[in-house]
Amino acid sequence: MTEESTYTTSQTGSAVPSDAHSLTAGNDGVTALHDRYLVEKLAQFARERIPERIVHAKGGGAFGTFVVTNDVSQYTRAAVFQPGAETETLQRFSSVAGEQGSPDTWRDVRGFSVKFYTTEGNYDIVGNNTPVFFIRDGIKFPDFIHSQKRLPGSGLRDADMQWDFWTLSPESAHQVTYLMGDRGLPKSWREMPGFGSHTYQWINAAGERFWVKYHFASNQGNVEMGGAEAEAIAGADADYYRRDLYEAIAAENFPSWDVSVQVMPYEDAKNYRFNPFDLTKVWPHADYPLIPVGTHTLNRNPENFFAEIEQAAFSPANTVPGIDISPDKMLMARVFSYPDAQRYRVGTNYNELPVNAPKSPVHNYSQDGAARHGYKPASAPVYAPNSFGGPVADPAVAGAGSWESDGALVRSAATLHSEDDDFGQAGTLYREVFDDAARARFLETITGAVGGTTIPEIRERAIQYWTSVDATLGAALRANLASPGETPNEAAEFVGVAE
Repeated sequence: MTEESTYTTSQTGSAVPSDAHSLTAGNDGVTALHDRYLVEKLAQFARERIPERIVHAKGGGAFGTFVVTNDVSQYTRAAVFQPGAETETLQRFSSVAGEQGSPDTWRDVRGFSVKFYTTEGNYDIVGNNTPVFFIRDGIKFPDFIHSQKRLPGSGLRDADMQWDFWTLSPESAHQVTYLMGDRGLPKSWREMPGFGSHTYQWINAAGERFWVKYHFASNQGNVEMGGAEAEAIAGADADYYRRDLYEAIAAENFPSWDVSVQVMPYEDAKNYRFNPFDLTKVWPHADYPLIPVGTHTLNRNPENFFAEIEQAAFSPANTVPGIDISPDKMLMARVFSYPDAQRYRVGTNYNELPVNAPKSPVHNYSQDGAARHGYKPASAPVYAPNSFGGPVADPAVAGAGSWESDGALVRSAATLHSEDDDFGQAGTLYREVFDDAARARFLETITGAVGGTTIPEIRERAIQYWTSVDATLGAALRANLASPGETPNEAAEFVGVAE
């Protein structure tokens, strides 16, 4: 036996007699149930997979480093954003609605989530490659995802279901315009931007508060692919994005993103022309220009995909002193939903797993629960307050943010600001950001997408939806759908629009 060799053991460390043969009654008899290693091995195998994520199930990721290159300390006291700070990171990319095994290149919004292992605890930015989202209130999120997944009877995707939800939820128009545009088919994860999407709160050392939005600009450029190319790749290499990222890092072609923020003075939010906490809206850069912060580089592939990527747990609830949330209704819902999903998916003590554990010390009174492997000395108190020197909460250290609200508890939409509407920014994106070629591709895409509907009422609502975005676009769509020889499913690339 070489120095590196060792004998096989059970999970409890005891030696096992065979890797190849079960314990049986004679060579040809029944297998003994008390073959403990056989039972353990099969039971472990049956549990190798944790439940896949309800959304963002298919993805990949890598580790990296975030380096602050500019001074934004006037806006936040967070250690991760102080001048010269270097922080280890983990990034996960994903598709929103596709299951595990779905092709990477189906048209979809792409998840873009970064975990910063800061000296003050883990900070997560959980975003997408678009600056907005389909809805603005978390109570609609399960309905939205159901509409983009599969019919419960046939198990098939359904254009009527998708367009029924979108046209009855006009706040989706801005994001659907991004989705049906070139941004819906990035060339690779490396060649796309990222956004925190939500509005967050920064607090500086003096206790002053600011509203911020995060932007990650790819130093590889923003590169997209056409629908035909995406469809061909989906059939030839379902793991195209995952492979591209892994091979680039393995070749030391490390992708990076320049990180910037938009900063809004605290008082501006009260009367800004758009509701600044509406996830379906952007802040125009002319009003709040980008302020450079630093550079995020991915430079290490995972050693074990399951342990370090599949078990990775991200959450916008993970904040650090100097950073907090905002009155964004979607964000407040996600602050509950994400940790709850991780407790179900990975386990009660998911934060004890190495990939999720903070690099900074953990001091609290949490105990027990499934898969608990870290524990305190028996002499340590397990409750607060106590008289034995246990940790004590300190609001001065935490530095949590806040905002004013003195209204009654109600169920209603957020207060509309002077220029708030559901279609205005989508129309601006189509007319002023897309060029002529992009607009032509966009019309072709939505013609195929809406052409997949089979219920006349839903198709008419979809035409009106795009007419509200831009009247000329709506008229062109109506003309295309009325063309002789039209077939409802001619845009095959849309088969997985939210896959």
